[in-house]
Amino acid sequence: MIIDSARLNGPCSCGREHLMVTREAVIEAGCMEKLDFYAAKYGLTGQRAVVYDENTYQAKNLVRPKAAQEIVLPPENLHANEIAVGMLRERLKSGIDYLVAVGSGTIHDTTRYCANELGIPFVSCPTAASVDGFCSTVSAMTWKGYKKTMPGVAPMFVLADTDIIKEAPLYLALSGAGDIFGKYTALADWKIAHALTGEYFCPVIEKMTRQAVEAVYSCCRGLKTGDASAFEQLTYALILSGLAMQLMGNSRPASGCEHHISHLIEMGPAAFDFHSDALHGEKVGVGTILASRVYHQLGQISDISSLVREYAFPEESVIRSFYGEKLAHSILEENRKDCMAGVTPDMLIHAWPEIRSIIAEIPDADSLYALYEEIGAKKTLSDIQVPEEALSDLLRFSPTARNRLTLMRARWMIREASCGNQL
Repeated sequence: MIIDSARLNGPCSCGREHLMVTREAVIEAGCMEKLDFYAAKYGLTGQRAVVYDENTYQAKNLVRPKAAQEIVLPPENLHANEIAVGMLRERLKSGIDYLVAVGSGTIHDTTRYCANELGIPFVSCPTAASVDGFCSTVSAMTWKGYKKTMPGVAPMFVLADTDIIKEAPLYLALSGAGDIFGKYTALADWKIAHALTGEYFCPVIEKMTRQAVEAVYSCCRGLKTGDASAFEQLTYALILSGLAMQLMGNSRPASGCEHHISHLIEMGPAAFDFHSDALHGEKVGVGTILASRVYHQLGQISDISSLVREYAFPEESVIRSFYGEKLAHSILEENRKDCMAGVTPDMLIHAWPEIRSIIAEIPDADSLYALYEEIGAKKTLSDIQVPEEALSDLLRFSPTARNRLTLMRARWMIREASCGNQL
């Protein structure tokens, strides 16, 4: 399977001109052996450094391309953060002309960040279908404890070798499926923001992302049985979602309230006396169920005119108490130019009928739960090492993790007492 992403360059029906850096994505058995061919095809010459972690370096069926330098990072406590970036930069020899990331999300985000810093190209070689960020233009980093999007560079091309990907542990593929199912609520949040404030919306990008979700929904049951075509379809969906983000220039089509729940858990605010080792996609998958339940409960309210109040971001003292001094400054700075500024009760009331119709497009929480149970994915807070009593704080504070308009954030304008205890 080959995605000719270069054809997506240029003017779009949405009125904008999109830029696609990634020229091609190859998803097929044995394609890692063609790295030299594709490097020549797209003009990548000179010395390359190939970046792995130790687990990936020993992966079954892995083809290690020849390189001027191999960098193998230790997997223990390896995260996409300033520590990993420091390790990679410290080991990288001078004179390297381009970087090749061989691994999953952490290796990719760390490598793309360094490639951007150095101003050199980057090539993506996923070894597990675990995340949708392989083709992203940005790096999803936890920088000094704060989860944030930082500059990166999109890959020139992608070689996703299904001989390697299908041999990765199943939980990695299920994490990738969870990341994709998060698009149900992410796309809803994007459309809701458009309905509420006229935020830019592109139907072509929305369609690409929805195609990714539909591909995974149709194939995910085959992951448990090791169906090679299921892994190919999942990988296709993850790459397609990343290409949609690349067209957009940010993560808006792929990241909404469900990701903010994941980000909040990953940041570990002072009020949380627990730690989750769950993968990003596992947390996103659970966050999608939580968000679906909340959104559908809101959607049951036909007339919110008597329930809406003026918008207000949480008081600074509340943010400092919840996050602690280590994170509070970053959170307050992130939200300084509030995405909900200017949204009035009348605007929310006027948009509510359309918002309800958008909510109706999201699968209900019980259906998602049943699907996750069928395929063996993590589906509850306890599954991802989060106590159930943290639910209220997760729903209340997760919108502060990212200054992005979502229904979970707009929900602050709806009086909670009339929306059920869950809200």
